[in-house]
Amino acid sequence: MNSRLKLVMKSGKAILGYKSGLKGLRTGKSKMVLIASNCPPLRKSEVEYLAMLAKTQVHHYSGDNTELGTACGKLFNCSVVSIIDGGDSDILSSKE
Repeated sequence: MNSRLKLVMKSGKAILGYKSGLKGLRTGKSKMVLIASNCPPLRKSEVEYLAMLAKTQVHHYSGDNTELGTACGKLFNCSVVSIIDGGDSDILSSKE
């Protein structure tokens, strides 16, 4: 999953963060949402609910928010990543 995520960050388009992720879901731009394992339950359920309404895939990332931020190539924590364009990666088609 990490290698696919790196490829998305390089060739595709992704939004990092909870607030911007929700905005992407509301506008219907998001194609997939990744949620870190230590995301607070209320936040997690809110993102899952909006994703269900928007008919968007949800992937529960196995690592915590620090690992998710690092996988995106950033030096900060990130609990929600919203993928808008997969780019060269097969992250949207693969079921892992």
